[in-house]
Amino acid sequence: MNCVRICALAVSLSLAAFMGASGACAQTQGPIRLIVPIAPGSVTDIAARLLAKHLSDRLGQTVIVINRAGGNTIPAAVECAKSPPDGTTLCVVNPDTLSYNPFTTPNLPYDPQKDFRPVTNMYFVIEGLLARGSLPANSMEELRALAVAKPDALNFGTLGPRSTTDTFRQWLGQFWKTSFVAIPYKGGSEIINGLLTGTIDIARIGVGNIAGQLNEGKIKVLTLRSAKRNELLPNVPTMDEAGLSSFRGGRPWWGIVVPAGTPDPIVQKLNADIAAIFKQPDVVDFMKKQFLDIDVSSADAFADFLKKDRDSAEYMVKTYQMAQ
Repeated sequence: MNCVRICALAVSLSLAAFMGASGACAQTQGPIRLIVPIAPGSVTDIAARLLAKHLSDRLGQTVIVINRAGGNTIPAAVECAKSPPDGTTLCVVNPDTLSYNPFTTPNLPYDPQKDFRPVTNMYFVIEGLLARGSLPANSMEELRALAVAKPDALNFGTLGPRSTTDTFRQWLGQFWKTSFVAIPYKGGSEIINGLLTGTIDIARIGVGNIAGQLNEGKIKVLTLRSAKRNELLPNVPTMDEAGLSSFRGGRPWWGIVVPAGTPDPIVQKLNADIAAIFKQPDVVDFMKKQFLDIDVSSADAFADFLKKDRDSAEYMVKTYQMAQ
């Protein structure tokens, strides 16, 4: 049995195994890194830390979260792509990383289709269009009236130029025949702070970012991006109910990939472990309360999903994004 096969078998039992430069099999005792492309404190960061804790328990090896925020997730993706394909680097990705950036960023420093191996989707984010508590609008119709009356009078928090949130800002402006001023941030926690301080007026973001503040009145949830009304917010209409059914952007999701070249046994083990973690009652309960819809799949199914999501992103960018 050659060394490559021996190593592949070894990594199926331990994600710490890798092939040494000399071709001999070796092992490292270093921690496994989980690269997260947003700032600490957001609901996605919290979910990633929960995943890291459970993976550490299952693997018997420390999994640490590394935040590489900003740049439309590009710095995190580049670091992931350049990491050794030995199971010691896991990467959290979203539509910006693998679907939108190829069509919005010239000379993208990584190849979304060639530099990574899909492991699994984790969940879809139930997003809402949120407004600061003092904004004189308590519905989407009232918000539309404000925006149409004074174009560029409302600040819209985004995750940066050409991000999915910025694409939605531009789509909404075109749909309502008005415009919003983009204010970029590096993560959900920063956007929420912007709403709380009044720096921004509105933002499209995961409602889980304000799960602990829903009853305080400091931030309003005007509509939800979901197929049906959420039991935790039964009085908040869906986007379809609010007249935004023509928005064709895919649902926001977060998944796991590894560097290209990572052996099949590593991908299979990671997929099985992550699937098992997201079935645990405590994790299921946490995700529900954070407005996250669990959607773990096989690696092949995730790869198929990514292709369809890229096609959707290409349509959205070419149809609605203004020149950057």
